[in-house]
Amino acid sequence: MAKVIFTSHLKSVAPDVAVDAPGGSVGAAIFAAHPAVRGYVLDDQGRLRLHIAVFVDGVHVRRDALDHPLRSDSELYIMQALSGG
Repeated sequence: MAKVIFTSHLKSVAPDVAVDAPGGSVGAAIFAAHPAVRGYVLDDQGRLRLHIAVFVDGVHVRRDALDHPLRSDSELYIMQALSGG
């Protein structure tokens, strides 16, 4: 199973920071790990929101790449992008 890791900034919507999740794609793994995060991480067009960054095995994936394939040993990081000035 892929390891799905949510950063601590997402603790309010994903209380378990790291979980093993089934799923052959980024989207399947994220929502198998925490179904309730769907509205937080997806916009109304079904793409990752601008403030959410997803990395698979250390490589940033595009906003429309929820179907990006995962290996059984993949590590999937979901984090909230922070900005400031």
